[in-house]
Amino acid sequence: MRIIENKAEYEQLLKDSKSVFVDFYADWCGPCKMVSPLVEKLAEKHTDVAFVKVNVDNTPDIAAMYGIMSIPTLIGFKDGEVAGSIIGFQPEGVLEQLVARTK
Repeated sequence: MRIIENKAEYEQLLKDSKSVFVDFYADWCGPCKMVSPLVEKLAEKHTDVAFVKVNVDNTPDIAAMYGIMSIPTLIGFKDGEVAGSIIGFQPEGVLEQLVARTK
């Protein structure tokens, strides 16, 4: 799973990819560490979706674009538009539903 380093890289990804699943996280966040293995499992299963991580501490400009106040925040994009989002730790089935909305 790719970690986005800057806003230009992020915007290019959304432009170039039909389906994108973004995990907004921070290294110090306990629930983020809990959801990360679930997201990685989904990334292995859904190879037609671009799964990426955005560290809100390192790229606050990207987090600010979506008004992210709580993490983890997971956002699914379809054709560059928000298809759905989840805030906080959720079970794999809920994450799977968000993936389905990006396709």
